[in-house]
Amino acid sequence: MSKYLILIFQDEAKAAQAEGESISTSYQEFMQHRSSSLLAGAALEVSTTATSVRPDDAGGFVVTDGPFAESKEALGGYFLIEAADLDEALQIAKEVPSGTGVEVRPVRVVSP
Repeated sequence: MSKYLILIFQDEAKAAQAEGESISTSYQEFMQHRSSSLLAGAALEVSTTATSVRPDDAGGFVVTDGPFAESKEALGGYFLIEAADLDEALQIAKEVPSGTGVEVRPVRVVSP
């Protein structure tokens, strides 16, 4: 079994309207249905709370408020899953109730 990260993108304006303390019914149903594959997951605070760190040409770093890219869609959360292969990971990703879409990436395992 391999691990995959499902990055959940959302329209922040729409997400702010639906913001609340509880998990939506559609996400609860997804998580119950795929509980055997889910290893972790979390919602993220809005992109205005992000801080970006980039290396500069002098060997130091530039720290700025906000995400790397400005867009109407922002990274809103993630699920870490375990799947037999990419095809299974994509099938699971298609079930995530994200209105905007998701990105699936294999987790690279490296030895120290």
